[in-house]
Amino acid sequence: MFENRHLLTAAAMLCALASALPAQAAGGDDYPTRPVRLLVPNPPGGGSDAVARIVAQKLGERMQQQFVVDNRAGGGGIIANETVARANPDGYTLLLAFIGPVAISPALTKVSYDSVKDFAPVALVAAGQYMLVLHPSVPAKSLKDFVAYAKANPGRINYASAGNGSPLHLAAELFKARAGVNMVHVPYKGGNPAMADLLGGRVQVFFSTVAVARPHLQAGKIRGLGVTTAKRTPALPNVPTIADSGLPGYAVSGWYGIVAPRGTPKAAIDKLHAAVLVAVRQPDIRDKLLGVGVEATEVSPAEFGRLIDTDIVRWNKVAKPLNIIME
Repeated sequence: MFENRHLLTAAAMLCALASALPAQAAGGDDYPTRPVRLLVPNPPGGGSDAVARIVAQKLGERMQQQFVVDNRAGGGGIIANETVARANPDGYTLLLAFIGPVAISPALTKVSYDSVKDFAPVALVAAGQYMLVLHPSVPAKSLKDFVAYAKANPGRINYASAGNGSPLHLAAELFKARAGVNMVHVPYKGGNPAMADLLGGRVQVFFSTVAVARPHLQAGKIRGLGVTTAKRTPALPNVPTIADSGLPGYAVSGWYGIVAPRGTPKAAIDKLHAAVLVAVRQPDIRDKLLGVGVEATEVSPAEFGRLIDTDIVRWNKVAKPLNIIME
């Protein structure tokens, strides 16, 4: 009887040890020992996809293991976030996180994940800028001109966004509130179709990512009035900030970072973070990121976590009063 109980106890201990092995292995010196999936909440071809592929390639080279970019579009980025939140925290499923589904969507719709409790910050990869661009038919050469024109034509100017509740939508709504103007929102399913209608004159205004706007701005097809960040972007150094152009205190920035399921071993997170830092310090990677309209960043996982906390609070205050319905 005693021997049976002893054997059962030993078996239970072995089972517990075996179940813990995958998580422990993720934190070992040999991590990663198999391909790592990096989920992207958007289809191929967009800004987040470009950032993910730039970083994944360098992580693979640095860590001598394949990093597979897995595009999981849908639900405004919610599907990918939910998938990673439920994934095994073994270091082999990561998320290319960005501000929309992490900080904005939970304020607008019910999601099954908690951006603070369910994710472990790994690395903030890059910060992105948005910019206010106009169709050339709008008679405004500066931000002050545009605000005056918009105030003189309330409800007669249409502005495009990349979708209800998107960061570009919220950037425009914050601008409306700060500038005291009334513009009509026209949501699109992505930044490229929004830009297409701006070029065609079907909308007059668009808060665009720098990556989408830059080629058309350089070709003289649209007019750029200002970037949304506190400082100018190296990608378009001649474009002033909105804050410096007549709207003090206005600042909106996007970001791209890597997070893991909460519970992922710290050793794995530290190893991934170190590899990301090595990648973003390389001049060719910084140039590639700048080419898609974002700037490489270097912060600790803890600092990245504080940024997520801050943005959740901020965008909750902006988004909830708008009663936006997510598509």
